[in-house]
Amino acid sequence: PIIPHPSPNHGSRRTDGPPDMLVIHYTGMQDGPSALARMCDPAAQVSAHYMIEEDGRIFQLVPDDRRAWHAGASRWAGDSDINSRSIGIELVNPGHEWGYRPFPEAQMRALSDLSTHLLTLYPIPAHRVLGHSDIAPLRKQDPGELFDWLGLAMAGVGLWPDPRPADGMAW
Repeated sequence: PIIPHPSPNHGSRRTDGPPDMLVIHYTGMQDGPSALARMCDPAAQVSAHYMIEEDGRIFQLVPDDRRAWHAGASRWAGDSDINSRSIGIELVNPGHEWGYRPFPEAQMRALSDLSTHLLTLYPIPAHRVLGHSDIAPLRKQDPGELFDWLGLAMAGVGLWPDPRPADGMAW
């Protein structure tokens, strides 16, 4: 179940068509209630479509058809208004500033379930399931080195590179 928790921080999408990117973040705050309050504070001017608590609870802050304010100044594959073409998911984690730690299994399971559902609704290809650090590498490091990209890819969400050479030859 998704818990509605509306944020006033959103606007109209500036692109035609449905979202074609999924961007994963960590909150980078000391706890979930603080992150939820910030993303719902009009003065903060930040939000995401979803926030997932460490226990797996999913909050929806912004409707999918609206432009959440999660990506900031960012680019990917020639696109610069990432907010207008993406769904943003925040994972509660204190981040590198407040004691970065692994993402709990319940949280990753909820992310996998939510992402799988979103991929059935929107034409988001595997190569456009990204971390905040992918779209803003000079200023962001989330979701970070402890994020389980392999597990997510094994659940059918995103990509995991095969470390073997393309021709099958040894290095």
